[in-house]
Amino acid sequence: MKMNHLGIMVGDMHKAVEFYTNALGLKVVMGNTQVVEERETAIGRMCIAVFGEGFKGFNIAHLVTTDGIGVELFEMVDRQERHEVDFSRIGIFHFCLQTDDFEGVIKRTKEFGGRVRMDIMRYHPEDDNKQAKMVYLEDPFGNLFELYSHTYEETYASDYE
Repeated sequence: MKMNHLGIMVGDMHKAVEFYTNALGLKVVMGNTQVVEERETAIGRMCIAVFGEGFKGFNIAHLVTTDGIGVELFEMVDRQERHEVDFSRIGIFHFCLQTDDFEGVIKRTKEFGGRVRMDIMRYHPEDDNKQAKMVYLEDPFGNLFELYSHTYEETYASDYE
């Protein structure tokens, strides 16, 4: 099994594309495209099946990470302006990106309207040979994402406190 893509609801497509490309370094594969509710095409029928009758349309953009994972940005016509995180709800609540430019991504996240949710944490503060860091951030619309300075396997293949 491989990860192919994830979809993120945003409040402003222009601002979202700017954030995900300039702050996080993703690349645009397909720019902002308008989708309307219709039954004539396969895409139209698929959107009705997914979003339900009367979804009123949306804008979509397709981006990609440097390792080829797709990120679909959705700006629904009928939407909330900000994602309110509810940790008591079942479902996906964050995604994680990995970077060699940890401090730079944090700086650009703030510059492009995102927010830092916590202090930077080291997984192994007792061991100077293990410099793995992580932090939770938000995009400008309240979507949570985690930032790692290391691989997933490097973190969980050994004990941590």
